[in-house]
Amino acid sequence: MPVDRKTLNAAIERAHEWLAMDPDPLTRREIQALLILNDRTPLVERFSGELSFGTAGLRGIIGGGPTRMNLVTVAQATAGLARQLLEDVPEADKRGVVLARDGRRKSPEFARLAAEVLAGHGIRVYWFDAPTPTPVAAFAGRHLSAAATVVITASHNPPAYNGYKVFSERGSQIVPPQDEKIRAERGASFNVRRIPRKGFDVALGEELIVPLTEDIGRAYLEAIDAQCVGEQPPPADLTVVCTSLHGVGHPWLIKALERRGFKDVHPVAAQQEPDMLFPTVRFPNPEEAGALDMALALAREKNAELVIANDPDADRLCVAVNDATSASGYRVLTGNELGVLLADWLINQRSKSTSPPDNPLVLTSIVSSTMLEKLAQAAGVRCEYTLTGFKWLWDRALALEGESEYLFAYEEALGYCVGSAVRDKDGIGAAQAVLECAATLKAETSTLAQRLDELVMAHGLHATRQVSIVFEGAGGNAKRAAVMTTLRDEVLGEFAGMAVVSRRDFADDTEATRSGLGATSDMILWALEDGGRVIARPSGTEPKLKFYLEVVVPVAKPKALQGARASAEALLDTLESWIHTTLEAPTGSLTPASAPVQRKPKPSEQEEPEDDGG
Repeated sequence: MPVDRKTLNAAIERAHEWLAMDPDPLTRREIQALLILNDRTPLVERFSGELSFGTAGLRGIIGGGPTRMNLVTVAQATAGLARQLLEDVPEADKRGVVLARDGRRKSPEFARLAAEVLAGHGIRVYWFDAPTPTPVAAFAGRHLSAAATVVITASHNPPAYNGYKVFSERGSQIVPPQDEKIRAERGASFNVRRIPRKGFDVALGEELIVPLTEDIGRAYLEAIDAQCVGEQPPPADLTVVCTSLHGVGHPWLIKALERRGFKDVHPVAAQQEPDMLFPTVRFPNPEEAGALDMALALAREKNAELVIANDPDADRLCVAVNDATSASGYRVLTGNELGVLLADWLINQRSKSTSPPDNPLVLTSIVSSTMLEKLAQAAGVRCEYTLTGFKWLWDRALALEGESEYLFAYEEALGYCVGSAVRDKDGIGAAQAVLECAATLKAETSTLAQRLDELVMAHGLHATRQVSIVFEGAGGNAKRAAVMTTLRDEVLGEFAGMAVVSRRDFADDTEATRSGLGATSDMILWALEDGGRVIARPSGTEPKLKFYLEVVVPVAKPKALQGARASAEALLDTLESWIHTTLEAPTGSLTPASAPVQRKPKPSEQEEPEDDGG
């Protein structure tokens, strides 16, 4: 897309302002080179706008400019956080901020600068000296009654990325209005040379920076131990292969599993130490194709029953189970499958305890499978849906304190929280629960896969798939927005021959309130016949539109399972093909000629959409 002169001049002017305050010689040279070369597109991309303060903080590609992760954006975000805490949180300076980092590029520098800015505002910093998993840091913040927790991490993003994640004094990720206030305060801190800052060594000497000891690590391990519900020692031995995908979780995972009696655990040696380059994987996300190749190869060598994989900051968990019918010898469970298995395990075990929970509560995000709701209803357990993200799951759980007792939460993107020790997803605590469940099933001559089949027989086969449409080029975000507008303007009667029975637009205040989600979201849900769903939602960080698909196929008997899986995959294939074909239609309409469509009626003519149970 051509760059107009006015936009370019504004970007160049802002670039010079940036150079005058950037403390990093590397990013200064980067911007100077763009100016010398008059490289228009990168200049406009870097200096038109800023890195948005999105899901609990910042995340972006490392580099110079306000739309990148660098020392300037970290200093501005930290100054905004410091001002918000001092204004809104009682005794924030004394309660302090827990500060941790992962093993990514620039994480040490970003964390050190954040500590200096907090100290410059008179706020004590509780400092993790070594790379630390996000759930350990989140636990530490609540354990120490800190005013906030900051983790420098980009989780499972590619090596070029880094991020800045904030947890509130409640121990959960920040939600409105706190994130909005931080964003506003951050905007007032544009010139980083005016931001108060105290040298790291000076702050150490004044005890404004307090290094954390191993006591915090022990407290975390004891806390996730205390929420375990399985027998100890386990009723059966398991052979397990694990990988941290070059992240920071390996030593913590091994300790956590050993404490529960699981010692036949074999790490993928080439992936167990932090490495900012992530050399053995194309993309350090256990959901991505190929990410588990080395773990699966080791599992075949060891004849392991399970493979468990954490993402680089160890807040997510992926599990593969031994499966002779699979080409790799293992079946990788989806986030929804593992979420339902964990919910089933925790509900059953808690119900057998001497003090079962009072009105137990399970939660999941609206884009996750509806199978959890059916499982919960059958067990007499309350199930709640929230917007996407653990910040909303825990915000809802805390809102229901005193009314319901939190038991479990999950979202389809491999995030699980099996207790309240950590008010966020925790791939280490979830790994303990998975192994305890698998060991108990093995002692009963069963497996995770067999238990999942039993749940499918009881509640139907719920098959899910995520489809992403990427809008390339400089105008990608505008194209994505235009597609969402068209989706709102066209009322579809069917998706690939599957009738639409209701439609819900969560950008509408009334719909968001009626659904119980508590906040609006740029998301549309179509409920299909036979219990299926299609959800459209833009990515928060990329010019991408995500579609979450779900189909439900009843299964009457075990012999029908294979056929039901084939039918479900065929339905998902049809829906995915329909979405791609529709978006590529030369007319620009989202509706192929074969699909019935009617124009969206005026508000006065619209009927109230049916509630699909979400």
